Formats: sequence, structure tokens, C-alpha cells
Amino acid sequence: MMELLGTLLIHPVVLGRWQQMLLLLPLCLTISIVYKTTKCEKLRDIPLSAVVSWVTIVIGMYAVGVSLLLLNKWIA
Repeated sequence: MMELLGTLLIHPVVLGRWQQMLLLLPLCLTISIVYKTTKCEKLRDIPLSAVVSWVTIVIGMYAVGVSLLLLNKWIA
């Protein structure tokens, strides 16, 4: 088992661009759940608030990524 972990540290798993983009989704969901858990007063409000926050974060991150990509293509 330790050899497998050591191998993963030396030779990381190669992910494609789409796989990297999909890994953003659970990360943003976790961040929005933790943030809304600390901000909401009622436990009942957390799921809807977390989903709205998650969608906002994901759209914002993809918009920033696309705009930086277009800026890079325009300048280069």
C-alpha cells in the first residue's frame, strides 16, 4: 500500500482538461456548504442557500476562466 502511495507522489495521475474542470464542481459545493452553514441561522435554509451559492460560484469561476482564456488569445 505504501508503495502505491509513493508511486502516486512521484508519478501523479494525468487528468484531461474536462476532468480538471469537473473537479471544480465538488470543491465549490463543499466551500458553499461550509460557508452557508456558518452564515445561516436556520438549519432549514442551508440546502437551498448552498445550492444557490454553489451555482453562483461555479458560473463565476467559469466566466473568469473563459475571459482569461479569451484575453490570452487576444494578447498572444
